[in-house]
Amino acid sequence: MPALKPTRFTGTVIWLGRVTDRDASLRAEALPRADLGFAGIAGESHGGLTRASCSRVSSQYPRGTQIRNTRQLSLLSAEEMTEIAAGMGVAALDPAWLGVSMVIKGIPDFTHLPPSSRLLMPSGASLTVDMENRPCVLPAPVIDHDAPGHGAAFKAAAKGLRGVTAWVEREGPVALGDRVTLHVPDQRAWAHLDAARSGAA
Repeated sequence: MPALKPTRFTGTVIWLGRVTDRDASLRAEALPRADLGFAGIAGESHGGLTRASCSRVSSQYPRGTQIRNTRQLSLLSAEEMTEIAAGMGVAALDPAWLGVSMVIKGIPDFTHLPPSSRLLMPSGASLTVDMENRPCVLPAPVIDHDAPGHGAAFKAAAKGLRGVTAWVEREGPVALGDRVTLHVPDQRAWAHLDAARSGAA
């Protein structure tokens, strides 16, 4: 019996990019198409089958521990980017400022997609959603370079709107204009989730 359920929710890829040298800058370069391999997008600084653990998993591993790379790509919603821009007081938010891999238009409440959801491309390539991507201060210098004085506003404005991290489950190409179909896990939410988050036994 299938564990994932196709949905009626679809979106369109409106931006693709990659960060080639994360140490130099978080700024992404725009791409007309990308080949999704098992290690992510070729030439992407966040790519690889494994990665060093960071602050997002500091409760599980000492920083720098080698772990499976489930954040090969950074995915954002066009609609949520509009909300972030409004909160920052800028006319528009450039995906390049945020080191984005892909911007998808048309899927609602994108940042809160269930973990393990799949995003299927026309080529057959698919991405597995890892979890919400929490906003941080790293994009601030890039934003300030193009929109002086607005970088510091990003973290607060992007809370709950920063998109998700994802990894490649099936290889294949993706291009601007491709339709993306959302598949979600066919299970109810865990009954003890609120208690677990609050620390209650």
